[in-house]
Amino acid sequence: MSDLSPEQAHLDPYSSLAENTNVTVQDKITDLHTVIKNAKIGMLVTRDANGNLHSRAMTPATPYSDMQLNLVFLANNVSHKFEEIGNDAHVNVSFCDPSSTDWASYSGRARVTQDKDLINKHWSSLITGYIGDLKDGVHKGDKNDPRVAVIEVIPDEIKYWITKHSSAVRTAQVAYGAAMGKATAPGELRIISKEEVQLAQGIQSK
Repeated sequence: MSDLSPEQAHLDPYSSLAENTNVTVQDKITDLHTVIKNAKIGMLVTRDANGNLHSRAMTPATPYSDMQLNLVFLANNVSHKFEEIGNDAHVNVSFCDPSSTDWASYSGRARVTQDKDLINKHWSSLITGYIGDLKDGVHKGDKNDPRVAVIEVIPDEIKYWITKHSSAVRTAQVAYGAAMGKATAPGELRIISKEEVQLAQGIQSK
């Protein structure tokens, strides 16, 4: 079912043309993983106690399982983002691949944990370069450092855009549409609904 009402579809033909509702959940997730892996870096957006939105670049941890939709980040729990998540767990994470214009937007809630199994599973020695070894015997910048914590983003809804043609073809499509006075969509808009997120999570947990 389309995310657009009939009136919205009429007034926003670009989105109406782009939205593809005939894709299986597995195919949606597979293509979403492609967008994220190509973009590499996401922008995590949190809200402070005054209502101000703050974003910062973060790289999601790997590996991805075939049905994984949750995002996992390892970070320093002394940083302001943890305070903001404690104030309001609602977050957004967005990704963009400028080489293709593919993008993804996660709306969901963040869960903070210091679960050792999760940290061990997703640990990368590169994290040491962000938090540092403080040479006090405790804050060593390794996976046992008490500052290391997991931010797990559990999505309520995911929207993403994926292109299926080369840059030259997309440009030609838009140029033709402009010349003819018609909207065109040189890619597909996909939506992974809350129900589909729950379905994928149920399959992954089995």
